[in-house]
Amino acid sequence: MSTRNLDKLFAPTSVAVIGASNRHHTVGNLIMRNLLAAGFEGPIMPVNPRSPAVAGVLAYKTVEDLPMIPDMAVICVPPGAVAGVTEALGEKGVKAATVITAGLGLHKDAEGRSAQQRTLEIAGHYGMRLLGPNCVGTLVPGVNLNASFLHEQAKPGKVAFVSQSGALCTAVMDWAAPRGIGFSHFISLGDGLDVDFGDTIDYLGTHPDVRAILLYIEAVRDARKFVSAARAAARNKPILAIKAGRFAEGAKAATSHTGALAGADYIYDAAFRRAGILRVFSLEELFEAVETVAHQRRLVGERMAILTNGGGIGVMAVDDLIEMGGTLATLSGETLSKLDAVLPQTWSRGNPIDIIGDANGKRYTDTMEILFRAPEVDSVLVMYAPTAVSSADEIAEKVIELYKKTRKAHVTTCFVGEGAVATARRMFTQASVPTYETPDQAVRAFMHTVTFARNRKLLMETPPSLPVEFTPAATTARLIIEASMAGDRLIMSEPDAKAVFAAYGIATVETHIARGPDEAAEIADHMGCPVVVKILSPDITHKSDVGGVVLDLNSPEETRQAAEKIMERVGRTFPEARIEGFTVQKMMRRPGAHELIIGVATDPVFGLVILFGEGGTAVEVIADRAVTLPPLNMALARNLIEDTRIYKRLQGYRDRPPADLDAICLTLTKVSQLVSDVPEIVELDINPLFADSRGVLAVDARIKLDPKQKRGPHRLAIRPYPKELEEWFTMTNGGRVLLRPIRPEDEPKHYEFVSRLTPEDIRFRFFGLVKELPHDQMARLAQIDYAREMAFIARADLDKDGEEETLGVVRTVTDADNERTEFSIVVRSDLKGSGLGVALLEKMIRYCRGRGTRQMIGQVLKDNTRMLHFCENLGFVRAGMVEEDVVELVLELQEVPERSAHDPV
Repeated sequence: MSTRNLDKLFAPTSVAVIGASNRHHTVGNLIMRNLLAAGFEGPIMPVNPRSPAVAGVLAYKTVEDLPMIPDMAVICVPPGAVAGVTEALGEKGVKAATVITAGLGLHKDAEGRSAQQRTLEIAGHYGMRLLGPNCVGTLVPGVNLNASFLHEQAKPGKVAFVSQSGALCTAVMDWAAPRGIGFSHFISLGDGLDVDFGDTIDYLGTHPDVRAILLYIEAVRDARKFVSAARAAARNKPILAIKAGRFAEGAKAATSHTGALAGADYIYDAAFRRAGILRVFSLEELFEAVETVAHQRRLVGERMAILTNGGGIGVMAVDDLIEMGGTLATLSGETLSKLDAVLPQTWSRGNPIDIIGDANGKRYTDTMEILFRAPEVDSVLVMYAPTAVSSADEIAEKVIELYKKTRKAHVTTCFVGEGAVATARRMFTQASVPTYETPDQAVRAFMHTVTFARNRKLLMETPPSLPVEFTPAATTARLIIEASMAGDRLIMSEPDAKAVFAAYGIATVETHIARGPDEAAEIADHMGCPVVVKILSPDITHKSDVGGVVLDLNSPEETRQAAEKIMERVGRTFPEARIEGFTVQKMMRRPGAHELIIGVATDPVFGLVILFGEGGTAVEVIADRAVTLPPLNMALARNLIEDTRIYKRLQGYRDRPPADLDAICLTLTKVSQLVSDVPEIVELDINPLFADSRGVLAVDARIKLDPKQKRGPHRLAIRPYPKELEEWFTMTNGGRVLLRPIRPEDEPKHYEFVSRLTPEDIRFRFFGLVKELPHDQMARLAQIDYAREMAFIARADLDKDGEEETLGVVRTVTDADNERTEFSIVVRSDLKGSGLGVALLEKMIRYCRGRGTRQMIGQVLKDNTRMLHFCENLGFVRAGMVEEDVVELVLELQEVPERSAHDPV
């Protein structure tokens, strides 16, 4: 990921147009005219070898003739000339270019290299950033930049739009202009040869003029960069996305239930949720949603009260709310009594709150004030239908007045009709009160805020600790898997797969391999009946489909006969299948147990995905599943379960007790850990997984291996907890502490750690007196993205209550280019002089050097002399004063040659 030189691309002070033209309706002519029409205040330098001027502006014959180095160049020459132009620009010193030209991948040189490949190599050599190729350009109204061939000038706004489709850029601009919708940035990525979604989200996520980011996505290329950038930006501002191609077929050649169920669109949904992105499905919904989430006040809950002067539209809103999965607030007796005091006797006495057609502004605001104070109400939808005895404008004026006065109220308005409510809607818009024309639009807008709040909560949520101590026998699992691969059994036998699960603490059914019917009978006699016999073949995915499973065998002889009949059936229905024998396992009876499925598949974009849902032989038909990205913890596992229909049944009903949800969540986290630890696992099924009040039991198991898969940074879209960075350290007082990366579940102990810091420690660390950190800020400290930041904590073995305690923490946040990382460190005062601070900071220095970061910086109060001397002893130097009382320290981590923006970090 890199934002290097993107300021020159999106906020240039000078622009050159290579391929500028005086011929009307050419791209070079349109771009010149758009730059001039937008009022760009810097130099505009057209390059055209045959014209002395373009659009009235002095032209230059070649790039070399340019009188200055432009911040950004727009390239609109034929495909065969793009690489040469890029070379000339690089030699000139240009650091950013927008390549409008299409077809670079089709144009080959004498050596067979495409113009696209050569252009990227040249740009990389010079450290030049490329937008495109095959794009329509960029508009940034804030700097009067329209370096595009769009037919409209963008209006200024606070919303950034980023699209892979040029045609959609044209459609969005055409759609937005008459509606008065403005943009901070309007960016066409085109083919995304260099600058992609991850880079632009990183840039826009920290831009002060951007309130929300809108994405039109056809495909994501670098999943980890995309997810990491979105997770960072979504903590601060809404990100909304339309994903094209929702119904494309996925996993056609899947060898497991999971592979068949985990279609590509489900995986994009899962990735968006983990990244904090709100997904929408149409342009109209996109802009409705951004209007809501970017301007609406923070939602504290999901219970909606519907206030209306007409029962019909109120009931329609209730129907829409329930259909969209919303929650209608149940009014308490106290709230009903308060409403009785201000409303006519004929009001509805329930939710929706119908205050009768003759309601005026005062009746609306009296009702709203009661609802704002009601603890059972989180949001109010204010509806109005025109009547002859009321004024829409007067009611809107009163609603706006109360809305401004009640700062924390969450309000959506829906004034239905046309002419009679047009002025009222304009009043709401001018006052930044969300307003919609129909009940379904208003409710959908509210549900966008609900979804956005849920996604953001996931980013900030502190997971509970594991309910039991979990230490997998990873070495045992590795040996079983290596033996299977050595024998070329890439679809592991069921007993071997179950042995791997058992090594990770997942309860399984005792299972043995029999090479023939007689051996199956012997195993049944040894195990004790009843048993189950299944065909063992690497070519048969679903054994039941070919008559390859027989249950409830009550004697060895029944077992032998069943195995013989299985052989006959499979021989008829699947004669080409390789038969390796049978598996014999205990017949497990768990009356009332739910049949679930837990699976893993490998997506070509996002890597490993985890699936959960209702299992059994009809799993594809039932299609009750939810998908997420690993790694998982208990909270994320619980959220995954809650996204399925079977979740309600798992909570118990009638005389059926609730299933052990903690056991199911723990199994999901163990599966997540297994596939994170073992890169060769590409598909996995546990189906069925029995679940009831007594726990879980894996009845059938399947693992598919790929020896070519190696552990690497992009196998998982979200970098898992880096356990390999854990190490023990002995302090000078003899106490042993574990130095390890911070985890989300460390948040409770982090509160305790901060509470035990002295006032001086607090002032030195936070540059002021901080009484208490709020949950969202503490969650940011504990729930980090290991791909872009790191925090090492020191944890003691046990405190006085027999639990671990945090003794110190060192933290770094690294820029997107991996150039500079800013550190902070704090150790409890009673442990100063123990060597712990040195151990933590030296560990962080080693880590940052190892990942190629160039420079570590820190800011220290000038009266914190102990810290200044401490850092200087480790090689830091004073670079100057940032403020009157703040010293900046710098440590050069390594001397490396100049690196291009395209080099991996």
